[in-house]
Amino acid sequence: MAETSGPDGFPYPLGLRVAGRLVVVVGGGPVAARRARGLVDAGARVRVIAPELCEDLAALVAGAETGPADGAAEWVRREYRTGDLAEAWLAHTATGDRSTDRQVADDAEALRVFCVTAGDAGAGTAWTPAVARVRLHGAGLTEEITVAVHAGRDPRRAQAIRSEVQAQLESGELPIRRRRPVASAGATVRPGRVALVGGGPGEAGLISVRGRSLLARADVVVADRLGPRSLLDELAPDVQVVEVGKTAGNHPVPQDEINRILVQHATAGRNVVRLKGGDPYVFGRGGEELAACLDAGIETEVVPGVTSAVSVPAAVGIPLTHRGVARGFSVLTGHDALQAKGPAADGAGVAGGPDHTLVLLMGVSRLAETAAALVTGERRADTPVAVVEDGYGPRQRVTVGTLADIADRAAQAEVRPPAVVVVGDVVRLAPAWHDRPAG
Repeated sequence: MAETSGPDGFPYPLGLRVAGRLVVVVGGGPVAARRARGLVDAGARVRVIAPELCEDLAALVAGAETGPADGAAEWVRREYRTGDLAEAWLAHTATGDRSTDRQVADDAEALRVFCVTAGDAGAGTAWTPAVARVRLHGAGLTEEITVAVHAGRDPRRAQAIRSEVQAQLESGELPIRRRRPVASAGATVRPGRVALVGGGPGEAGLISVRGRSLLARADVVVADRLGPRSLLDELAPDVQVVEVGKTAGNHPVPQDEINRILVQHATAGRNVVRLKGGDPYVFGRGGEELAACLDAGIETEVVPGVTSAVSVPAAVGIPLTHRGVARGFSVLTGHDALQAKGPAADGAGVAGGPDHTLVLLMGVSRLAETAAALVTGERRADTPVAVVEDGYGPRQRVTVGTLADIADRAAQAEVRPPAVVVVGDVVRLAPAWHDRPAG
């Protein structure tokens, strides 16, 4: 990347397999230590030639002497001599002494051994790039994406570019999906995996970095209607998107069929993302999907999401807890009207009182019955209520009232799902409460 051509032409980028091969590192300082560490991690047999070692390099040599490693680092305690590169596949010199580095480079040239010279890049025949590495785990396999950046022999420029590339690889903003199947023994298909990803309330920026990275690697996406739909437009054309969205009273794809779809695609060797709105474990039936996948022997990962129960009220200035106002909160589904019976029952046993916030998801269709059921001795009819529609979406809107009148206000405003209902004194903290119309 961005290398300046000189009289010797552009460099030719290569990835070297140095595992088990001898690499000679001349020098005992921090630069030599960084080079030696990378080589040992790559499995090379590293021979360090230097009269003294810095602390990091000494620790690396000591570690190789006391325990097994993919590579090893041995120390030759003296100055460099011509002949030390015999049998080497690669040489790195970083002594800080220009004449010594030049001697190493000349000896390497004579032996047709590529040489990296830290003190004088022009004297060497190879250059070390700034490297971005991202390890991807899944389906019993760990693989690595490696991006090497050369930038006109400007290390800081290369490092800046590397850091930006690394961030975009980790976030899934760059295309990291495998295009060639992983080879497996025999004719059997290596099973894929399933990730149950919480996509948050719908805003693309509120999905986790892990979730977005898995989405970028997916072969199949099984999508809800309330997840971050804009991210589906960024998928490659050959990624299969299976729509399984539900609305109140309308489940075109039953849960058992969703479970079957997940298992079917993963068994066929595909990486599957179940992209859900909010969090998979907050009224998302993620537990059922996890059980189905595990019963089928499919490797499954659950990625938490930002639940709408917390984030959507926050979008309109409603904190679910607030010092001196509310000490806790409960989250319920409002599909079924709450039934309060008797003085001790507060909304079907929901914790009550003015210092406890109640959040209802999917509660618009039965708002009138629910509001009536929640009026008890501890929760009065004038308890504030907010209904927040389409949180973070283009038609986000909040309607406020009390348990006594919220159903009428919502009907007058033609409130529509999706919406989150908040019941409690914390609603008084929202700007919309102070701007509400009289009546």
